[in-house]
Amino acid sequence: MPLSEGRSSFRAPRRFQRPWLRSDRPVPRAVVRPLERFLREEVGSGSLLLAAALIALIWSNVATDAYDRFWSTRLSIELGPLSFDEDLRHVVNDLLMAVFFYVVALEVKREVVFGSLRDPATAAVPVAAAAGTMVGGAVVYVAVNIDGGALQGWAVPIATDIAFALSVLGIAGRRAPPELRAFLLTLAVVDDLGTITVIALFFSDDLSLAWLGGAAVVAVGVVVLQRLGVRHMTAYVIAAGLLWVAVFESGIHATIAGVALGFLTPAVAFHRREDAAEVIGTQLNELSRREDAEVSEATIWETSRLARESVSPLARMEEQLHPWSAYVILPLFALANAGVPVSLAELGDALSSQVGLGIVLGLVIGAPLGGIALAWALTRLTPSRVPDGLDWPAIAAVAPLKGIGFTVAIFISVLAFDSESQIEQAKLAILVGSAASAAIGLAALSVRGRRMGQGRR
Repeated sequence: MPLSEGRSSFRAPRRFQRPWLRSDRPVPRAVVRPLERFLREEVGSGSLLLAAALIALIWSNVATDAYDRFWSTRLSIELGPLSFDEDLRHVVNDLLMAVFFYVVALEVKREVVFGSLRDPATAAVPVAAAAGTMVGGAVVYVAVNIDGGALQGWAVPIATDIAFALSVLGIAGRRAPPELRAFLLTLAVVDDLGTITVIALFFSDDLSLAWLGGAAVVAVGVVVLQRLGVRHMTAYVIAAGLLWVAVFESGIHATIAGVALGFLTPAVAFHRREDAAEVIGTQLNELSRREDAEVSEATIWETSRLARESVSPLARMEEQLHPWSAYVILPLFALANAGVPVSLAELGDALSSQVGLGIVLGLVIGAPLGGIALAWALTRLTPSRVPDGLDWPAIAAVAPLKGIGFTVAIFISVLAFDSESQIEQAKLAILVGSAASAAIGLAALSVRGRRMGQGRR
Protein backbone atom coordinates (compact mmCIF):
# COMPACT_ATOMS: atom_id res chain seq x y z
CA MET A 1 0.00 0.00 0.00
CA PRO A 2 1.45 3.43 -0.88
CA LEU A 3 2.32 5.55 2.12
CA SER A 4 -0.14 8.19 0.94
CA GLU A 5 -2.96 5.67 1.40
CA GLY A 6 -2.06 5.02 5.02
CA ARG A 7 -1.16 8.40 6.43
CA SER A 8 -1.03 8.70 10.19
CA SER A 9 -3.56 10.87 12.03
CA PHE A 10 -0.80 12.05 14.40
CA ARG A 11 -0.19 15.79 14.41
CA ALA A 12 2.65 17.53 16.22
CA PRO A 13 1.65 19.93 19.06
CA ARG A 14 1.26 23.57 18.10
CA ARG A 15 4.41 24.61 19.97
CA PHE A 16 6.50 22.90 17.31
CA GLN A 17 7.28 25.38 14.57
CA ARG A 18 5.94 24.13 11.27
CA PRO A 19 7.25 24.95 7.79
CA TRP A 20 5.54 27.82 6.00
CA LEU A 21 3.69 25.46 3.64
CA ARG A 22 2.21 23.61 6.66
CA SER A 23 1.43 26.73 8.67
CA ASP A 24 -1.99 28.32 9.19
CA ARG A 25 -1.05 31.50 7.37
CA PRO A 26 -3.61 32.73 4.81
CA VAL A 27 -1.81 31.64 1.61
CA PRO A 28 -0.97 28.05 2.70
CA ARG A 29 -4.41 27.61 4.24
CA ALA A 30 -6.43 29.07 1.37
CA VAL A 31 -4.30 28.09 -1.64
CA VAL A 32 -1.54 25.55 -1.01
CA ARG A 33 -3.38 22.88 0.99
CA PRO A 34 -6.53 22.83 -1.20
CA LEU A 35 -4.24 22.49 -4.23
CA GLU A 36 -2.42 19.58 -2.54
CA ARG A 37 -5.73 17.84 -1.80
CA PHE A 38 -6.78 18.27 -5.43
CA LEU A 39 -3.48 16.91 -6.75
CA ARG A 40 -3.67 13.85 -4.48
CA GLU A 41 -6.76 12.77 -6.37
CA GLU A 42 -6.57 11.05 -9.76
CA VAL A 43 -8.68 13.87 -11.19
CA GLY A 44 -5.84 16.27 -10.36
CA SER A 45 -3.23 14.19 -12.18
CA GLY A 46 -5.46 13.71 -15.21
CA SER A 47 -6.37 17.39 -15.30
CA LEU A 48 -2.72 18.45 -15.32
CA LEU A 49 -1.98 15.92 -18.07
CA LEU A 50 -4.90 17.19 -20.13
CA ALA A 51 -3.77 20.80 -19.63
CA ALA A 52 -0.26 19.92 -20.85
CA ALA A 53 -1.69 18.21 -23.94
CA LEU A 54 -3.89 21.23 -24.74
CA ILE A 55 -0.93 23.60 -24.32
CA ALA A 56 1.11 21.41 -26.69
CA LEU A 57 -1.69 21.44 -29.27
CA ILE A 58 -2.15 25.22 -29.06
CA TRP A 59 1.61 25.87 -29.07
CA SER A 60 2.26 23.61 -32.06
CA ASN A 61 -0.58 25.12 -34.09
CA VAL A 62 -0.07 28.81 -33.19
CA ALA A 63 3.75 28.81 -33.27
CA THR A 64 4.74 25.67 -35.14
CA ASP A 65 8.34 26.70 -35.78
CA ALA A 66 8.92 27.75 -32.18
CA TYR A 67 7.49 24.47 -30.89
CA ASP A 68 9.65 22.37 -33.20
CA ARG A 69 12.77 24.45 -32.57
CA PHE A 70 12.41 24.18 -28.81
CA TRP A 71 11.98 20.41 -28.67
CA SER A 72 14.69 19.93 -31.31
CA THR A 73 17.28 21.71 -29.17
CA ARG A 74 20.31 19.43 -28.92
CA LEU A 75 21.78 18.33 -25.61
CA SER A 76 25.32 16.94 -25.88
CA ILE A 77 27.31 15.30 -23.09
CA GLU A 78 30.70 13.64 -23.54
CA LEU A 79 32.33 11.53 -20.87
CA GLY A 80 35.50 9.87 -22.13
CA PRO A 81 34.58 7.43 -24.91
CA LEU A 82 30.88 7.82 -24.14
CA SER A 83 28.81 10.52 -25.79
CA PHE A 84 25.15 11.49 -25.52
CA ASP A 85 23.76 13.72 -28.24
CA GLU A 86 19.97 13.91 -28.36
CA ASP A 87 17.30 16.58 -28.68
CA LEU A 88 15.10 17.61 -25.76
CA ARG A 89 12.22 15.46 -26.95
CA HIS A 90 14.39 12.34 -26.81
CA VAL A 91 15.72 13.37 -23.40
CA VAL A 92 12.13 13.30 -22.16
CA ASN A 93 11.24 10.08 -24.01
CA ASP A 94 14.40 8.13 -23.19
CA LEU A 95 15.61 9.49 -19.85
CA LEU A 96 12.63 10.93 -17.95
CA MET A 97 10.27 8.19 -19.12
CA ALA A 98 12.71 5.66 -17.64
CA VAL A 99 11.80 7.17 -14.26
CA PHE A 100 8.09 6.86 -15.14
CA PHE A 101 8.50 3.18 -16.02
CA TYR A 102 10.52 2.67 -12.82
CA VAL A 103 7.50 3.87 -10.83
CA VAL A 104 5.23 1.66 -12.97
CA ALA A 105 7.43 -1.35 -12.20
CA LEU A 106 7.27 -0.52 -8.47
CA GLU A 107 3.47 -0.46 -8.66
CA VAL A 108 3.37 -3.77 -10.53
CA LYS A 109 5.71 -5.43 -8.01
CA ARG A 110 3.68 -4.08 -5.08
CA GLU A 111 0.47 -5.49 -6.52
CA VAL A 112 2.12 -8.86 -7.22
CA VAL A 113 3.66 -9.15 -3.74
CA PHE A 114 1.02 -7.54 -1.55
CA GLY A 115 -1.96 -6.41 -3.62
CA SER A 116 -4.66 -7.52 -5.99
CA LEU A 117 -2.42 -9.77 -8.08
CA ARG A 118 -1.32 -11.82 -5.06
CA ASP A 119 -4.50 -13.90 -4.95
CA PRO A 120 -5.12 -15.68 -8.27
CA ALA A 121 -8.83 -16.12 -7.53
CA THR A 122 -9.32 -12.37 -7.06
CA ALA A 123 -7.07 -11.35 -9.92
CA ALA A 124 -8.23 -13.82 -12.58
CA VAL A 125 -11.07 -11.78 -14.08
CA PRO A 126 -9.31 -8.36 -14.26
CA VAL A 127 -6.15 -10.10 -15.56
CA ALA A 128 -8.21 -11.77 -18.29
CA ALA A 129 -9.92 -8.45 -19.04
CA ALA A 130 -6.53 -6.73 -19.38
CA ALA A 131 -5.20 -9.43 -21.70
CA GLY A 132 -8.40 -9.30 -23.74
CA THR A 133 -8.24 -5.53 -24.17
CA MET A 134 -4.67 -5.74 -25.41
CA VAL A 135 -5.44 -8.55 -27.84
CA GLY A 136 -8.67 -6.90 -28.99
CA GLY A 137 -7.02 -3.56 -29.72
CA ALA A 138 -4.13 -5.19 -31.60
CA VAL A 139 -6.39 -7.52 -33.63
CA VAL A 140 -8.67 -4.70 -34.79
CA TYR A 141 -5.67 -2.58 -35.80
CA VAL A 142 -4.14 -5.47 -37.77
CA ALA A 143 -7.50 -6.21 -39.45
CA VAL A 144 -7.69 -2.63 -40.71
CA ASN A 145 -4.02 -2.50 -41.83
CA ILE A 146 -3.50 -6.02 -43.14
CA ASP A 147 -4.09 -4.97 -46.73
CA GLY A 148 -1.14 -2.68 -47.38
CA GLY A 149 -1.21 -0.73 -44.10
CA ALA A 150 1.52 -0.11 -41.51
CA LEU A 151 1.36 -3.31 -39.48
CA GLN A 152 4.17 -2.19 -37.17
CA GLY A 153 1.68 0.02 -35.32
CA TRP A 154 -0.25 -2.95 -33.91
CA ALA A 155 0.92 -2.20 -30.35
CA VAL A 156 -0.35 1.40 -30.26
CA PRO A 157 -3.97 0.56 -29.22
CA ILE A 158 -2.93 -1.88 -26.46
CA ALA A 159 -1.84 0.75 -23.92
CA THR A 160 -3.97 2.44 -21.25
CA ASP A 161 -3.35 5.81 -19.63
CA ILE A 162 -4.30 5.01 -16.05
CA ALA A 163 -4.17 8.66 -14.91
CA PHE A 164 -6.86 9.65 -17.42
CA ALA A 165 -8.88 6.48 -16.90
CA LEU A 166 -9.01 6.98 -13.13
CA SER A 167 -9.80 10.66 -13.67
CA VAL A 168 -12.91 9.74 -15.66
CA LEU A 169 -13.85 7.21 -12.99
CA GLY A 170 -13.39 9.94 -10.36
CA ILE A 171 -15.64 12.30 -12.35
CA ALA A 172 -18.30 9.58 -12.38
CA GLY A 173 -18.21 9.70 -8.56
CA ARG A 174 -21.02 7.83 -6.85
CA ARG A 175 -22.34 6.56 -10.16
CA ALA A 176 -19.45 4.07 -10.16
CA PRO A 177 -19.24 1.45 -7.37
CA PRO A 178 -15.99 1.75 -5.35
CA GLU A 179 -15.01 -1.79 -6.34
CA LEU A 180 -14.60 -0.57 -9.94
CA ARG A 181 -11.53 1.45 -8.95
CA ALA A 182 -9.74 -1.66 -7.64
CA PHE A 183 -10.82 -3.56 -10.76
CA LEU A 184 -9.52 -0.82 -13.07
CA LEU A 185 -6.25 -0.52 -11.12
CA THR A 186 -5.65 -4.26 -11.38
CA LEU A 187 -6.43 -4.16 -15.08
CA ALA A 188 -4.05 -1.22 -15.55
CA VAL A 189 -1.22 -2.94 -13.65
CA VAL A 190 -1.48 -6.01 -15.89
CA ASP A 191 -1.71 -3.73 -18.91
CA ASP A 192 1.47 -1.91 -17.79
CA LEU A 193 3.29 -5.23 -17.43
CA GLY A 194 2.15 -6.30 -20.90
CA THR A 195 3.15 -2.95 -22.41
CA ILE A 196 6.60 -3.16 -20.82
CA THR A 197 7.06 -6.64 -22.27
CA VAL A 198 5.97 -5.48 -25.74
CA ILE A 199 8.40 -2.53 -25.69
CA ALA A 200 11.27 -4.77 -24.59
CA LEU A 201 10.58 -7.51 -27.16
CA PHE A 202 9.39 -5.64 -30.24
CA PHE A 203 10.85 -2.14 -30.12
CA SER A 204 14.54 -2.87 -29.71
CA ASP A 205 16.92 -3.02 -32.65
CA ASP A 206 20.62 -3.43 -33.45
CA LEU A 207 21.28 -5.23 -30.20
CA SER A 208 24.81 -4.99 -28.82
CA LEU A 209 25.59 -8.12 -26.82
CA ALA A 210 28.56 -6.40 -25.15
CA TRP A 211 26.45 -3.53 -23.77
CA LEU A 212 23.65 -5.99 -22.91
CA GLY A 213 26.17 -8.02 -20.93
CA GLY A 214 27.29 -4.82 -19.22
CA ALA A 215 23.70 -4.08 -18.24
CA ALA A 216 23.37 -7.59 -16.79
CA VAL A 217 26.57 -7.08 -14.77
CA VAL A 218 25.22 -3.79 -13.34
CA ALA A 219 21.91 -5.47 -12.45
CA VAL A 220 23.81 -8.24 -10.64
CA GLY A 221 25.84 -5.52 -8.92
CA VAL A 222 22.65 -3.95 -7.60
CA VAL A 223 21.63 -7.31 -6.12
CA VAL A 224 25.10 -7.70 -4.55
CA LEU A 225 24.81 -4.23 -2.98
CA GLN A 226 21.49 -5.24 -1.48
CA ARG A 227 22.90 -8.51 -0.14
CA LEU A 228 25.84 -6.65 1.44
CA GLY A 229 23.38 -4.38 3.22
CA VAL A 230 24.42 -1.19 1.43
CA ARG A 231 21.70 1.34 2.11
CA HIS A 232 23.18 4.66 1.01
CA MET A 233 21.19 6.06 -1.90
CA THR A 234 24.29 7.38 -3.70
CA ALA A 235 25.48 3.86 -4.56
CA TYR A 236 22.15 2.97 -6.12
CA VAL A 237 21.86 6.25 -8.03
CA ILE A 238 25.28 5.60 -9.58
CA ALA A 239 24.25 2.02 -10.41
CA ALA A 240 21.00 3.30 -11.94
CA GLY A 241 22.94 5.74 -14.15
CA LEU A 242 25.33 3.00 -15.31
CA LEU A 243 22.42 0.65 -16.02
CA TRP A 244 20.61 3.30 -18.05
CA VAL A 245 23.72 4.00 -20.15
CA ALA A 246 24.30 0.29 -20.76
CA VAL A 247 20.68 -0.35 -21.77
CA PHE A 248 20.63 2.79 -23.95
CA GLU A 249 23.78 1.69 -25.79
CA SER A 250 22.62 -1.94 -26.05
CA GLY A 251 19.81 -1.17 -28.48
CA ILE A 252 17.01 -2.05 -26.04
CA HIS A 253 14.83 0.96 -25.33
CA ALA A 254 16.35 2.89 -22.42
CA THR A 255 13.10 2.90 -20.40
CA ILE A 256 13.62 -0.83 -19.75
CA ALA A 257 16.44 0.17 -17.38
CA GLY A 258 13.82 1.78 -15.16
CA VAL A 259 11.68 -1.36 -15.34
CA ALA A 260 14.61 -3.60 -14.34
CA LEU A 261 15.47 -1.37 -11.36
CA GLY A 262 11.83 -1.31 -10.28
CA PHE A 263 11.63 -5.09 -10.11
CA LEU A 264 14.99 -5.23 -8.29
CA THR A 265 13.85 -2.79 -5.58
CA PRO A 266 13.24 -4.72 -2.31
CA ALA A 267 9.62 -4.98 -1.23
CA VAL A 268 10.56 -5.93 2.34
CA ALA A 269 11.81 -3.41 4.92
CA PHE A 270 15.23 -3.78 6.56
CA HIS A 271 13.53 -4.03 9.97
CA ARG A 272 10.12 -5.32 11.01
CA ARG A 273 7.88 -2.37 11.89
CA GLU A 274 6.94 -3.96 15.20
CA ASP A 275 10.60 -4.46 16.20
CA ALA A 276 11.56 -0.92 15.19
CA ALA A 277 8.58 0.56 17.04
CA GLU A 278 9.48 -1.41 20.16
CA VAL A 279 13.10 -0.22 20.12
CA ILE A 280 12.14 3.40 19.45
CA GLY A 281 9.40 3.33 22.10
CA THR A 282 11.74 1.81 24.71
CA GLN A 283 14.41 4.40 23.98
CA LEU A 284 11.99 7.33 24.17
CA ASN A 285 10.33 6.04 27.37
CA GLU A 286 13.74 5.72 29.00
CA LEU A 287 14.59 9.31 28.08
CA SER A 288 11.25 10.65 29.31
CA ARG A 289 11.73 9.04 32.75
CA ARG A 290 15.07 10.75 33.25
CA GLU A 291 14.49 14.39 34.10
CA ASP A 292 18.10 15.34 33.44
CA ALA A 293 18.28 13.41 30.17
CA GLU A 294 19.62 15.41 27.29
CA VAL A 295 18.47 14.16 23.92
CA SER A 296 21.43 14.25 21.59
CA GLU A 297 21.35 14.69 17.84
CA ALA A 298 22.80 11.18 17.55
CA THR A 299 19.76 9.78 19.38
CA ILE A 300 17.33 11.63 17.14
CA TRP A 301 19.29 10.54 14.04
CA GLU A 302 19.27 6.88 15.13
CA THR A 303 15.52 7.06 15.82
CA SER A 304 14.97 8.61 12.41
CA ARG A 305 17.09 5.89 10.75
CA LEU A 306 15.19 3.09 12.46
CA ALA A 307 11.85 4.62 11.50
CA ARG A 308 12.94 5.11 7.88
CA GLU A 309 14.37 1.61 7.52
CA SER A 310 11.21 -0.01 8.86
CA VAL A 311 9.52 1.08 5.61
CA SER A 312 10.41 -0.98 2.54
CA PRO A 313 12.59 0.63 -0.17
CA LEU A 314 9.78 -0.09 -2.64
CA ALA A 315 7.22 1.89 -0.63
CA ARG A 316 9.67 4.73 0.05
CA MET A 317 10.73 5.10 -3.58
CA GLU A 318 7.14 4.92 -4.83
CA GLU A 319 6.06 7.56 -2.34
CA GLN A 320 8.93 9.88 -3.25
CA LEU A 321 8.85 9.47 -7.03
CA HIS A 322 5.14 9.07 -7.78
CA PRO A 323 4.42 12.83 -7.53
CA TRP A 324 7.36 13.59 -9.84
CA SER A 325 6.17 10.96 -12.29
CA ALA A 326 2.52 12.04 -12.26
CA TYR A 327 2.91 15.83 -12.04
CA VAL A 328 6.21 16.54 -13.80
CA ILE A 329 7.35 13.73 -16.11
CA LEU A 330 4.01 12.79 -17.70
CA PRO A 331 2.94 16.43 -18.31
CA LEU A 332 6.39 17.10 -19.83
CA PHE A 333 5.97 14.05 -22.04
CA ALA A 334 2.55 15.29 -23.18
CA LEU A 335 3.97 18.76 -23.79
CA ALA A 336 6.81 17.32 -25.90
CA ASN A 337 4.79 14.78 -27.88
CA ALA A 338 1.14 15.83 -28.10
CA GLY A 339 1.84 18.86 -30.30
CA VAL A 340 0.55 18.01 -33.78
CA PRO A 341 -0.98 20.26 -36.44
CA VAL A 342 -4.76 20.08 -36.19
CA SER A 343 -7.15 21.09 -38.94
CA LEU A 344 -10.25 19.56 -40.46
CA ALA A 345 -8.21 18.40 -43.45
CA GLU A 346 -5.47 16.83 -41.33
CA LEU A 347 -8.02 15.28 -38.98
CA GLY A 348 -9.88 13.85 -41.95
CA ASP A 349 -6.65 12.48 -43.44
CA ALA A 350 -5.70 10.88 -40.12
CA LEU A 351 -9.07 9.24 -39.53
CA SER A 352 -9.39 8.03 -43.11
CA SER A 353 -5.88 6.55 -43.22
CA GLN A 354 -5.38 2.92 -42.31
CA VAL A 355 -3.07 3.86 -39.44
CA GLY A 356 -5.49 6.36 -37.89
CA LEU A 357 -8.61 4.27 -38.47
CA GLY A 358 -6.94 1.18 -37.02
CA ILE A 359 -5.90 3.05 -33.89
CA VAL A 360 -9.30 4.67 -33.30
CA LEU A 361 -11.24 1.44 -33.85
CA GLY A 362 -8.70 -0.50 -31.80
CA LEU A 363 -9.07 1.87 -28.84
CA VAL A 364 -12.82 2.49 -29.01
CA ILE A 365 -14.09 -0.94 -30.12
CA GLY A 366 -11.38 -3.59 -30.06
CA ALA A 367 -10.02 -2.98 -26.56
CA PRO A 368 -13.30 -2.92 -24.57
CA LEU A 369 -14.97 -5.75 -26.51
CA GLY A 370 -11.86 -7.92 -26.28
CA GLY A 371 -11.64 -7.36 -22.53
CA ILE A 372 -15.28 -8.19 -21.86
CA ALA A 373 -15.20 -11.26 -24.14
CA LEU A 374 -12.10 -12.84 -22.59
CA ALA A 375 -13.21 -12.12 -19.01
CA TRP A 376 -16.67 -13.56 -19.70
CA ALA A 377 -15.18 -16.67 -21.34
CA LEU A 378 -12.91 -17.20 -18.31
CA THR A 379 -15.86 -17.19 -15.90
CA ARG A 380 -17.71 -19.68 -18.12
CA LEU A 381 -14.83 -22.10 -18.62
CA THR A 382 -13.18 -21.96 -15.17
CA PRO A 383 -14.26 -21.56 -11.51
CA SER A 384 -13.23 -17.88 -11.65
CA ARG A 385 -15.91 -15.36 -10.82
CA VAL A 386 -16.54 -11.65 -10.97
CA PRO A 387 -15.05 -9.84 -7.91
CA ASP A 388 -17.43 -9.15 -5.03
CA GLY A 389 -19.42 -5.95 -5.39
CA LEU A 390 -19.32 -5.98 -9.19
CA ASP A 391 -21.49 -7.37 -11.94
CA TRP A 392 -21.25 -7.57 -15.72
CA PRO A 393 -23.05 -4.24 -16.33
CA ALA A 394 -20.47 -2.52 -14.10
CA ILE A 395 -17.58 -4.17 -15.93
CA ALA A 396 -19.15 -3.33 -19.29
CA ALA A 397 -19.52 0.30 -18.17
CA VAL A 398 -15.86 0.63 -17.17
CA ALA A 399 -14.51 -1.30 -20.18
CA PRO A 400 -14.49 1.72 -22.55
CA LEU A 401 -12.01 3.47 -20.24
CA LYS A 402 -9.44 0.90 -21.38
CA GLY A 403 -9.47 2.73 -24.71
CA ILE A 404 -7.93 5.87 -23.17
CA GLY A 405 -4.42 5.34 -24.48
CA PHE A 406 -2.92 8.84 -24.62
CA THR A 407 0.59 9.05 -23.07
CA VAL A 408 1.74 5.42 -23.36
CA ALA A 409 0.03 5.00 -26.74
CA ILE A 410 1.78 8.13 -28.04
CA PHE A 411 5.04 6.78 -26.60
CA ILE A 412 4.62 3.50 -28.52
CA SER A 413 3.62 5.32 -31.72
CA VAL A 414 6.91 7.25 -31.65
CA LEU A 415 8.75 3.93 -31.36
CA ALA A 416 6.64 2.11 -33.96
CA PHE A 417 6.68 4.51 -36.91
CA ASP A 418 9.62 6.02 -38.76
CA SER A 419 7.56 8.30 -41.01
CA GLU A 420 6.77 11.71 -39.51
CA SER A 421 3.40 11.77 -41.29
CA GLN A 422 2.43 8.39 -39.80
CA ILE A 423 3.48 9.54 -36.33
CA GLU A 424 1.29 12.65 -36.65
CA GLN A 425 -1.64 10.58 -37.95
CA ALA A 426 -1.18 8.18 -35.05
CA LYS A 427 -1.10 11.00 -32.48
CA LEU A 428 -4.27 12.59 -33.86
CA ALA A 429 -5.99 9.19 -33.90
CA ILE A 430 -4.90 8.54 -30.30
CA LEU A 431 -6.31 11.89 -29.17
CA VAL A 432 -9.62 11.23 -30.95
CA GLY A 433 -9.85 7.61 -29.78
CA SER A 434 -8.96 8.47 -26.17
CA ALA A 435 -11.51 11.32 -26.06
CA ALA A 436 -14.22 9.09 -27.55
CA SER A 437 -13.43 6.28 -25.10
CA ALA A 438 -13.58 8.68 -22.15
CA ALA A 439 -16.94 10.08 -23.31
CA ILE A 440 -18.41 6.61 -23.90
CA GLY A 441 -17.14 5.35 -20.55
CA LEU A 442 -18.50 8.33 -18.64
CA ALA A 443 -21.87 8.01 -20.38
CA ALA A 444 -22.01 4.25 -19.64
CA LEU A 445 -21.15 4.79 -15.98
CA SER A 446 -23.79 7.54 -15.74
CA VAL A 447 -26.49 5.35 -17.30
CA ARG A 448 -25.65 2.44 -15.02
CA GLY A 449 -25.56 4.69 -11.95
CA ARG A 450 -28.94 6.17 -12.84
CA ARG A 451 -30.49 2.73 -13.32
CA MET A 452 -29.04 1.48 -10.04
CA GLY A 453 -30.47 4.54 -8.31
CA GLN A 454 -33.90 3.91 -9.83
CA GLY A 455 -33.69 0.26 -8.78
CA ARG A 456 -32.93 1.20 -5.16
CA ARG A 457 -35.84 3.64 -5.10
